Amino acid sequence: MSRQSGALMIALLAMVAVCADAAEEYYVTDPVYSEPAYEIRHTIFSTQRGEFTKSTAKIMLDREAKKGSIEVAIDTTSVRSHDPRLDNILKGEDYFNVAKYPTMTFKSTALHFDGDRLTGVDGELTMIGVTKPVTLKVTDFQCGDNPFNKKPMCGAEVTTTIKRSDWGMKTGIGRSSGDDVKITIPIEAYRE
Repeated sequence: MSRQSGALMIALLAMVAVCADAAEEYYVTDPVYSEPAYEIRHTIFSTQRGEFTKSTAKIMLDREAKKGSIEVAIDTTSVRSHDPRLDNILKGEDYFNVAKYPTMTFKSTALHFDGDRLTGVDGELTMIGVTKPVTLKVTDFQCGDNPFNKKPMCGAEVTTTIKRSDWGMKTGIGRSSGDDVKITIPIEAYRE
């Protein structure tokens, strides 16, 4: 192989390596606009809602290859129900036990796409020391420049319903509150 063809081969390999990574996009959520929220039946009469005011997420998307990864950390001490008395109950040992488990995490195992649009995520949710599989439904996924600051971003609505008893959180089921918990997360994430 001549010196010229060797240099050309190295240049081509370098271009292939750059192009292979070029489709990967990395995002970090904006915590102000990405607060995880929950809904649960209270007695048989109403649906109660609350949220976690502190969370972070790192997202890698390769829409061409239809792959990626998502890691979410939720500060369970930030649970808010709009009633400080209930907040203290939720933080206690019978529910989130925040003294022992101050963080809830989600790590993806597979992402699902329809074309280049993210439609679902399989992963593992770890809450109060228990890890279980969870599937998230992704709707309204779109990417573009933020109209105000012109930074590239993606947004979506993420939902799932879990049974809290699967994680050992059984207090009050059937008496004061339900077992099914709907989780909704509005996502706004900026590209790094």
